[in-house]
Amino acid sequence: MKEYSLTDISLLMEKCGVDDPMQDYIRECVSFHTFPAAGLLIAAFMVDLALEKMGARPGEKLYAVSETPKCAPDALQVIVHATLGNHRLRIVETGRFAITINRYSEGVRAEGIRVFIDGGKVKQYPTLWLWYTNDPAFKGSVSGEKLLEEILCAGRGILAWEKVRVRFSAKKKWASRICPSCGEMAPAEGFENGVCRGCGRMAYYDKAPTEVP
Repeated sequence: MKEYSLTDISLLMEKCGVDDPMQDYIRECVSFHTFPAAGLLIAAFMVDLALEKMGARPGEKLYAVSETPKCAPDALQVIVHATLGNHRLRIVETGRFAITINRYSEGVRAEGIRVFIDGGKVKQYPTLWLWYTNDPAFKGSVSGEKLLEEILCAGRGILAWEKVRVRFSAKKKWASRICPSCGEMAPAEGFENGVCRGCGRMAYYDKAPTEVP
């Protein structure tokens, strides 16, 4: 399978008439993601559309929600600089490929723009439709040339948007506690059966045996 370079993607973008600012977004996203996945390219167009409808610029302090952990969070992190680390990006796994961007709000609601894929518009792109519907007939990869070309040529044409009010909870104060199992500090409210979640149901590793000199 061919690996597409930024030069290859640039040629496809020129072929599809993608404007210069959008090309810059896509190149930055691909560099960050390390390869030009279909979902990443769609998400880049989503973010650009949401920013336009909000009258916002990437330099603003914005907050975002991705309804999928796949690809879309990277476009939000690169273009909007909303990240998990700065607490301005949330991933709410609804199973839908959609994003929402909003500005800061003092209350428990924030006005935002939600962008999603309009399935009815996707049907005119055969390869994209097979990929989008997870059809067994789709035999390519998420970085196949025909799929990427259809996405880049479609651009915003497969998207829809709506105004929404984003719900969120106010920050809660919490107390810390030392776990008797691992000896590390963790939020007290997360303890289960006397130990932190890292030693309980969220344990994801086993300690490697200590090498004896």
